[in-house]
Amino acid sequence: MSVIETVRASWVMGALRSVTPRSLVRAHNAIVPHDSVSGRSLTVVIAIMCFLACLTAGAVHLVSQSANAWTQDLASEITVQINPARDVDMEKQVTLIALFLAKQPGVTRVSPLSVDQSARLLEPWLGQNSEIASLPVPRLIAIEIDRAALPDLEGLRVALEETFSMAKLDDHRRWQAEIRTVTRSLALGGITVLVLVAAATIATIISATRSAMASNREIIEVLHLVGAKDQFIASEFERHFLVVGIRAGLMGAGAAALVFTLLPLVLHLLGQGGLAAAEFKRLLGDAILDPLGYFVLFLVVVVVAALSMLTSRYGVYAILKTYS
Repeated sequence: MSVIETVRASWVMGALRSVTPRSLVRAHNAIVPHDSVSGRSLTVVIAIMCFLACLTAGAVHLVSQSANAWTQDLASEITVQINPARDVDMEKQVTLIALFLAKQPGVTRVSPLSVDQSARLLEPWLGQNSEIASLPVPRLIAIEIDRAALPDLEGLRVALEETFSMAKLDDHRRWQAEIRTVTRSLALGGITVLVLVAAATIATIISATRSAMASNREIIEVLHLVGAKDQFIASEFERHFLVVGIRAGLMGAGAAALVFTLLPLVLHLLGQGGLAAAEFKRLLGDAILDPLGYFVLFLVVVVVAALSMLTSRYGVYAILKTYS
């Protein structure tokens, strides 16, 4: 190297030492360009991930709400089914059984269902048909029980079946167990989807971080020359991806909130009283997301933003180790 080149190199190094890392970053706008095509694409991808995560979390919350309502209703009621028989006055039998049940301790209310009410229970499966009432449909008696002083259900079942051979008592325990099983299965499925979305988000951010650092390696090397620590460089990426995560999270959560807001109207328009509408109503209830549900969507945004920030931070540290 000539004397002139040595002097010039010495002058450049002296000039670089007088430059602070933050002023150098500002001069180049940012290590990671905010408005680049790759930046916008990353925002869209993370927004889609957040949208899917919010849909999953909201759906699990709706099903959990509906399942809790079912469980509370089933726990506060029992049902007596009276099977039809020939040459038996069913109205008289229903009245006698209702009077018998009303005298039992722990029973607060006895409500026999009429023939028309029993027939309407079959309409979601058989449709509206005037002939349903003429079928030998079992009669039902709904019984509300005192939750503070529960009756002896096993003793009541034995006494009822001994007195009235055509009557059967259902305490809904099997249905409660099935509802809990279905709810846990849906919750497990929702958690699996959320984990997959989180994994995809992490992989996307790591890829974007590698790409950004590769395209700005010269700037990073200059920053090292002027005394920038790895922590400073990581904080720049961390700040950038935090903003991207918040922006994309709000976009995804806003779209999901719009879906849940319009869901009751869509189900009403598509169902029109059919079997599908009845099944959706049983699964999702009124399909209205309560304030706690919208808070869950907000939590998803917080998690996505935090995940974006932390993934970029540790990703930068891992990549910087390869530079040294």
